[in-house]
Formats: sequence, C-alpha cells, structure tokens
Amino acid sequence: MRNKGAIRLLAILFALVSLYQLTFTYVTKSVEKEAQEFGAGDIKKEQAYLDSIRGEGVYNFLWIKDYTYKECKELEMNLGLDLKGGMNVTMEVSVIDIIKAMANNSKDETFVAAIEKAKAMQKDSQKEFVVLFGEAFESINPNAQLSSPDIFGTLEMKDKIPFGASNAEVLKVIKKEADAAIDNTFNILRSRIDRFGVAQPNIQKADVSGRIIIELPGIKDAARVRKLLQGTASLEFWETYSANEVTQYLNAANEKLAAINTMAEPAEAAKEATKEEVKEEAKDEDVALLDKIEETAKDSTTDLNAKEIAKKYPLFSVLNPTQRGSSKAVVGMSHIKDTARVNQILAMPAVQSVMPRNLKFFWGVKPIDKGGNVFELFAIKVTSRDGKAPLDGDAVTSAREQIDQNKAQAEVSMSMSGEGAKVWARLTKDNIDRAIAIVLDGYVYSAPNVISEIKGGQSSISGNFTIAEAKDLANILKSGKLPAPAHIIADEVVGPSLGQESIQKGMWSFIIAFVLVLIYMFFFYSKGAGLTANIALIANLFFIFGVLASLGAVLTLPGIAGIVLTIGMSVDANVLIYERIQEELKGGKGLSLAISDGYKNAYSAIIDGNITTLLTGIILYLFGEGPIKGFATTLVVGIFSSLFAAIFITRLIIEGSLKRNRNITFTTKFTDNWLRNAHIKFLEKRKVFYVISGIAILVSIGSLATRGLNQGIDFTGGRTYVVAFDQDVSVEAISKSLETVYGHAPEVKTFGGDSQVKITTKYKIDESGNEVDDEVEGLLYTGLQPYLNGASKTDFLENNRKMSQKVGPTIADDIRQSAVWSILFALIVIFLYIMLRFSNWQYGFGAIVALAHDSIIVLGIFSLCYGWLPFSLEVDQAFIAAILTVVGYSINDTVVVFDRIREYIGLHPKRDRVEVVDSALNSTLRRTFSTSLSTMVVLLAIFLFGGTSIQGFTFALLVGVMVGTYSSLFIATPIAYDTSLRVSKVIAKKK
Repeated sequence: MRNKGAIRLLAILFALVSLYQLTFTYVTKSVEKEAQEFGAGDIKKEQAYLDSIRGEGVYNFLWIKDYTYKECKELEMNLGLDLKGGMNVTMEVSVIDIIKAMANNSKDETFVAAIEKAKAMQKDSQKEFVVLFGEAFESINPNAQLSSPDIFGTLEMKDKIPFGASNAEVLKVIKKEADAAIDNTFNILRSRIDRFGVAQPNIQKADVSGRIIIELPGIKDAARVRKLLQGTASLEFWETYSANEVTQYLNAANEKLAAINTMAEPAEAAKEATKEEVKEEAKDEDVALLDKIEETAKDSTTDLNAKEIAKKYPLFSVLNPTQRGSSKAVVGMSHIKDTARVNQILAMPAVQSVMPRNLKFFWGVKPIDKGGNVFELFAIKVTSRDGKAPLDGDAVTSAREQIDQNKAQAEVSMSMSGEGAKVWARLTKDNIDRAIAIVLDGYVYSAPNVISEIKGGQSSISGNFTIAEAKDLANILKSGKLPAPAHIIADEVVGPSLGQESIQKGMWSFIIAFVLVLIYMFFFYSKGAGLTANIALIANLFFIFGVLASLGAVLTLPGIAGIVLTIGMSVDANVLIYERIQEELKGGKGLSLAISDGYKNAYSAIIDGNITTLLTGIILYLFGEGPIKGFATTLVVGIFSSLFAAIFITRLIIEGSLKRNRNITFTTKFTDNWLRNAHIKFLEKRKVFYVISGIAILVSIGSLATRGLNQGIDFTGGRTYVVAFDQDVSVEAISKSLETVYGHAPEVKTFGGDSQVKITTKYKIDESGNEVDDEVEGLLYTGLQPYLNGASKTDFLENNRKMSQKVGPTIADDIRQSAVWSILFALIVIFLYIMLRFSNWQYGFGAIVALAHDSIIVLGIFSLCYGWLPFSLEVDQAFIAAILTVVGYSINDTVVVFDRIREYIGLHPKRDRVEVVDSALNSTLRRTFSTSLSTMVVLLAIFLFGGTSIQGFTFALLVGVMVGTYSSLFIATPIAYDTSLRVSKVIAKKK
C-alpha cells in the first residue's frame, strides 16, 4: 500500500477531530450532572444554576480557547425528540392571508372565487399557492385583470404594480412579497423561540415554500408553544422616558423593598408583635417574593456580601441601573437569569405604588454582550387613554435597509401611510432629542433618538447597525404591513419518559448488536483477522459519532438504527477482503502477496456496492424529513467512515503485523471449509424460483388490492396519541368511550403493552388553530377519565400522554407524493448506475426487477400481517426509509454478485456461460452468508431490544434483508442471464 504515512496521519487527524468534537458533549453532561447535584431534585434550582453559568467558561481547549457553557451546548451531540422528549412543529405561513391583505380584502367575485378554488386545488397539488391562485383566476375569468383597481391596483400597491400590468407581472410581485413575508415570519418565530428558554432549539425552512420546521427539545407545555408560535406579530411605536426621569422612581422602589425586608425579619421574640405592622406596610406576596430572591441568592453563592446586597438592595441586586445623566430610554441591565425576577419585582403592588401610572417596562430583544447574557430594560411612556401605543405596524407601507452615504453606515428607510404620517409627524415633533421605541411582541428592537420633526411619512432610522441588523429591522417594520400568520399543519409531542425509554432501549439494542458482530467476526475469521476487523469497527463507530457531532446532526432513534445497520453492513467490506485473501492463499500465493492481491481484487465490489447504497442514502436525505433525514445522515456518514476503516485501517494493522513477523490467519478450523465448495445449480433451477417468487408476488398484490395497507397519519392525516395507564385497559372499551366525545370511534391499538395504547382520530383534522387543538386534547381527556384514576388534565398531558402527533391533510399529501417519487427516483438512479458501470443494460434490468420483487413482497407482508402481529405495521415515513434501505442493501448484494460474474466471464470467456455464472454465484456464498447473517443479527437485536416505536421499522428491514439476499442470488442473476440470452437469439436471427 502506497502513502502509508499519509493514511496514518489522516487516521490520526480524523481521530483527534472526532475526539475534539465529542469532548463538548462530555463537558455539557458533566456540567449538567453538577447542576443536578446542586438542585437535589429541584428543577428550578437546577435551571438557575445552569442559567448562572451560561456565559461562563467551563472548558479550556489546550489553553488555546475558553468555551462557555452556552458555546459547548451549541457544539454538543444533539439528541432528537424521540430520545430526549419535546415538541416538533411544522408551520405553514398563510399565503392566502398575504394575498388578501395585498388586495385590501377585495370583494371582487373573480378574486374571491379564485382564492376558494386555489384552496381546494392545494390539497392535491405540490405547486405553490401563488401559482395555483394564478391558474384558478385565469380559469374562472380569462379576461379579468389582477391589476384592476378592485383587486391589486390599489393606492398602496401603485409603486409595485403599475396600471395595466399583465397577470403574469402581478403574480411575480405577489410571489416576491409573499417570500419577503415568509422570511419575516421566519425571523419573528426564531426570535420568539430564542426567548422561550429551550436548550438547543432548531428552526429551519422546509423544502416546500412557506413551511417552517421547529424542534423544541424538553418542552412539556404543548398548548403554550402552540399559542406562542401562532400568535400574530404586534408591531408598535412607543414614546419613552429617559433614564434621568426614571432613576428616582427605581431608587424609591428599592428603598421601599429594603424597608419591607427589614420589617419582615424581626428578632425571634418580637415576631408576633410586628406581624400586624408588617402586614400593614406590605402585602404578603411582596414579602414572599423578597424572601424568594434572598433564598435564591443563598442558593447561588457562598459570598456573604452577595447575601447582604440582596437584603439591602432587593431591586438593584438583580438590576444594574443606568448611571445618572443618561438621556437614553435604557434604565438598567440584567443578566438573563435575573430578568424574570426583575419582572416580578416591578409588578409588585409595593413597587407599583411609587411608580407613575403611565410608566411600563420592556426588555430589549437582543443581548448587549458577546456572551449573550446581559439585556437592557427600557422605560416606556403610555400617552393614550386606552393604554395602547400611539402608532402601530399597520401604518408602515414599506421599509428597506440602505447605506447612509454621508456616514457610510447601514440604516433603515421607512415609509408610512397618509394617516400614519400625520401621527408620526406629531410623535417626532413632541419627542425631539428623545427616543421612540420600536416594539414587536413586547420586546424593543430599536429605540432611535429623534433629531427633528419628520413630515410626509418618509424617515430613516440609524443606530450603528450592521447590514444584517438593518435588514432584520426592515423586515420587522414590514411585518405590520402584510399580516402573515403561520398555522401549525403538523406537530409531534414526545414525553420525556418515552424519550428516556427510547434512549435506554436504543442503547441496549446498539450495545447488544455491536457485541454480537464483534463476537461473530472473531469466531468466523480467527483472532488475527477477526480482531483486526473488530478494531476497525470500533474506530468506525468512534468516527461516525465524531462526524455527526461536528456536523451538528441530530441523533434520533432511526439514526441509532442507521448506525447499527451501518456497522452490520460495514462488515461486508471486511468479509469481501478476507474472502479474496483466502482465495489467493488457496491459489498458492504467499501471505504478503495474497494480502496485497486480496485487497486489490476486492476494491471493485466494495466500491460498487457502497456507491449504490450511498445513492439510496442521498435520495433518502433529499426527500425525507425529520427522523428520515437523521437516518439518512448516519447511513451516508457510516458508509464513508466504514470504507475508510475497512480498507485503510485494517490494511495498516495487517501490514504492521507482517513487519513484526506475526502469523495472521483469516479463518478458523470450524469455518475454513464452510460453503467453500458449494455446487448449487442456480440457473438450472431458476424456473422453480420464478414460480416461487411469482406466487409470492401474486399473493402480495392480491392482499394489497383487498386488504390494502395500514397507512399511518403521515399519509392519511390525523391526530395520534400514545397514552399510558396505571393498569391494563381494553382497546374496545377505550374506543367506545372516545366515540361518545368525538362522534366517531377512533382507531385504538395496544402499543408496547396492555397498559399503553395508541389512539388515532381524524376529528376536525381539516380545521386549524389553538382552539381546535385544545378542544381535541380536552375531549381526549374527557373520554379517558374513567381510566385515569382521578388525574387532572395537567397531569394527564404531562404524565399519561407519552406522545402526540398531528399531520394535516395537505402535508400528508406532500409526504405521500415525496415517498413515491423517492422510491421511483432511487430505482432509476440505480438502474442507470449499474448499466453504465457494467456496460450492459441487462444487468441493470435484472437488478431493477429484483428490487421491484423485494419491494412488492415487503409491502405484501405488511398488508397480510397488520392486525395479526403484536406490534405496529403502519406504513409511514419510517417505513419508506426501511424500503429504500432494503433497496440499498439488496442492490449492494446484487452488485457484488454481478461483479464476480463479470470477473469470471473475463477469466473464462470460452467456458459454458451457465457453468461460469453458477461458479461465480457459488464463490460468493461465503461472503453472502457472513454479510447477511451479521446484518440479521444486528437487526434482530434492534427488533428485540429497541422498543415498540421502532419495531415496525426494524421488521421491514429484517424481511427486506432476507428477501433481498434471496433475490440477488435467485432472481437478479437469472433475469439478467435470460434477457442476455434472448437478446443474443434476436441478434443471431437477424444475422
């Protein structure tokens, strides 16, 4: 092997990078363990501890850089919701509302009819709503103009839609405005999530325009999340107080609280005498809160001075006031962990009594320090009788970022409507040399100082912005113009207990499968070669986790299955190499030459097999979402990692042993002759196998036509709940009980035991909104009350409900379409690759027939067996991932067989073709047996120990591997042979 030094260096660097990435996970887990010990079971204390060190250095990397806990948390290995618990939400921005707002809610008959028709078309279409609206409008009235004054030719849109613009031009403007509104909604949601206090939140735009995917690990209150995410953005412009004007009130509040503290802590003997006196001076809740602040100070520090400060300066111990003389609206700053306490203090009756009635406080939306811990508090002046802002976002007609040519700084240019311009002129005139706060959702985004009165509604906002910050502020200002509400079209809630159960079962399945593979390799290939392969497998595992951590990938339960499956399949490369080395040794070559030629001759089959599996993994990644993407990521990473470990690391170890004159054996006396001299007549018996497969396919198609498939809500839409009870329950009784509240009998199945059920209902699935979601959950609680032993609704949602999932009809259609396209695309890509690689379309045809054979039989078994087996056989996204994985595995097996046939034909061109093909197939039996058995062992371990939520997925893989191994030997090769024979006969006749 050439370039050993470079490969050795690469392996070392790979290991060091993996180790570096995984250290962040180790550090965060260590810190969180300390927090648990500090909290001693009190979750609030535990969270307070983590908040207090959020911006502090907890990890020093080689004395080069200090990492804060927050930075380590961002770099640690992410766990998916199925392992950690939490909530996954898919939101869709309401483009319908955007279009209506742009048209000023036009009552034009064609416009209204086009909106309704486009909504109906959207349920069965993959096109964007703007495109569907254009098609619907054209079909209803081909002569109608979107630019007419009754629709989009309004005064507000005149700068963007000129008079007489074509419908195509108007649709382009609508698309542009809709995209801008979607971007703005995304930014608003991201801002809301950042303030939600969730560790490692994840928000990203989906491949489908207008959809946003949000993951919130650890969230329990799903109703609160839905309300927060679906709330309409509220943009307001407020007048402000200066710090000079507010400082006296803050001082008075602090002194009053200190006095309450002093009165609330009399000497032991005088407690009773002063009790009534304290009650007169302060309310009970004020004293309780101050006690809590002091208690928190005791918990979070051992510094006596800090405790005294908390007593003497109750407000200023958590709020650092702005220095006197400041004319800005910022009156103080607080650490993120103290902001909630500041809010509580400022809301206390004792504090409110010394504050002006028209004074209110808002926090700044962004931290002002690099660590992301310190936030500013702004003083807002209420000047209206109804307590509302003098100006809101409806007044803004446009906003954009630009560069001030004089100062060479980024700023925001803003335009207002006629009525808004009048109010803005008055506001700016009354607040010269004062700040006006721009507030969204109760947080201050900017508070620029007014230099002079601004007339005409045109103004510029400056404030040392970067271009990105100016763009964000412009988007915020535009949010008032185009309301773009986002609706939840799919969500999934996984309880922490179910997540913990998944972790335990997933890890057990992982460990058991890994140990079984190590034992198998050691037993089959001896302590020399087997131990080398095992070292490579352990290195492979280390590399996979390191790469996943560095990519920021989310590890899910299907992801763990992907890793375990990758380990099982990575054995194939070692098996191919070792089998070729043994063949070279049997041919009389010396050990060193046999090893060299064995590696060289195995490369072709290894590369071909892994490329086809890699193509499957890429297609899964492109078409899949959520757990499917996680599975595909681990599969793709595992393929590259296992190739490196199997080809290079084993070679380095083996050649190192040769240099030290150690004898290396590649088999044991028990396995040396196993399937070595098989003489199975594969082609002679092919018609028998055609009949067997034909019967299996006919039975499968018959079952699919009659029974169909047990489609999950991924494909049908609906709501699913997994509910656990304290005792065994009857699914029939629960179904009848829920029928009384839902009006129809939902589907109820046992899920992992007789005390846990999975409930699926389509009740009001076409309707959206918080009220509908709350109603469905409320009815579920009502219907299940006889089985809950008096549990409250809160207890039910947090403890009994282990998981909930909602998929709207539109997204179900999209998932179904993407599943079909992903399978078809995978088959086409594999066919083209094999045809090009083997320069023979018959090979590609044989492989595709075998893959279709495998897919139909797996589908047939799921159709035949659902309802009979004691675990779920739902066809959902995970099942599609399983089918595509089976396709990848089967094609890997088929390509190895084809590669050996091609080699044998090249070695024996004049020998009878049937004899050559049979010899090639028989020579691959040892490899096929080892790979299939090791993969089956791995999958069986996952199936038995991986938990109920993954059993259907693993069952599909188990069946697929068995059927795939059969088809690569008995279907793919005979089909390729028969088609080649038929083509040869046709050519011969023509001649």
